[in-house]
Amino acid sequence: MPHPFTLLGQSEAQLSEWMVQQGQPRYRGKQLHDWLYHKAVRSLDEITVFPKSWREEIAQQSINLGRSEIHYRQPTPDGTVKYLLKLSDGAIVETVGIPSSQRLTVCVSSQVGCPMACDFCATGKGGFDRNLAKHEIIDQVLTVQADMQRRVSHLVFMGMGEPLLNTDNLVGAIAVLNQDVGIGQRMMTISTVGIPNQILKLAEHRLQATLAVSLHAPNQQLRQSLIPSADRYPIATLLKDCREYVQITGRRISFEYTLLAGVNDSPSQALELAGLIKGWQSHVNLIPYNPIQDGTYERPSPRVVQAFADVLANANITVSVRRTRGLEAQAACGQLRGTHKLSS
Repeated sequence: MPHPFTLLGQSEAQLSEWMVQQGQPRYRGKQLHDWLYHKAVRSLDEITVFPKSWREEIAQQSINLGRSEIHYRQPTPDGTVKYLLKLSDGAIVETVGIPSSQRLTVCVSSQVGCPMACDFCATGKGGFDRNLAKHEIIDQVLTVQADMQRRVSHLVFMGMGEPLLNTDNLVGAIAVLNQDVGIGQRMMTISTVGIPNQILKLAEHRLQATLAVSLHAPNQQLRQSLIPSADRYPIATLLKDCREYVQITGRRISFEYTLLAGVNDSPSQALELAGLIKGWQSHVNLIPYNPIQDGTYERPSPRVVQAFADVLANANITVSVRRTRGLEAQAACGQLRGTHKLSS
């Protein structure tokens, strides 16, 4: 269903034109832009530089600003805050604010649910509803920034959903988050399990964001057992597209690899993974499994994780291990939404 005209997601020029259509001076568009993107207002009535009489008049028109409601907020001892946001149609989406001393990262969702049905993923087990609109993606960032009262510096599109099944809204949101909110594209990461034809479609946009491809296995057979959609996108074809993406964009690819105890975490599998990606511009980000309710997998021990990383490093593969944040808050994507029931 197409969304009606929404103020969030519009450029300063577009907002200025809209203000003129409402009978206001064009400069009001610049004011609206500032209050929308930098003060994170949730209603036009909050914009006190606008005449009160006009605010009262426009309130009768039910203008759609495009902001969500914070339905549930769950902080953790390490400072991570996980949010359930209630959208205009009542759908619930997750987003996470991850602070450190130097930065504030937001983990952004691109869909309500996810159709990829990865076997170890709480979101995939919860099914798929719909794509998020451009303004619904942007809103997550503004919500976290306002709630945590810190400027967001980094974005990872690793929340609910498969971003490359919503490429147009994703790219549109990135443009606004870059140009209007002021977050550098090089501080953004887009995560995908790989959708046929979409990696090269994304490459056409020449984004400066990092592409993170979720491999999770060193061979097609194992990958297909973990990611059902992989049967339509053989790992050899996926890696071929990744190489072409690097050539087109000049940007390094990061490979995400969730370590599942006794499934894909052996030294021999690390060596097999190294053989797949050795010799080209890439990086491996190891992610110790974050247990989910009703899950059948377990988190490997730190010793096993380090041994896997050592094999990659000894094969001259650039590797890092993601530090788990917000484990106390059911931080596996989709987990909080799945366990926290929507109240009436």
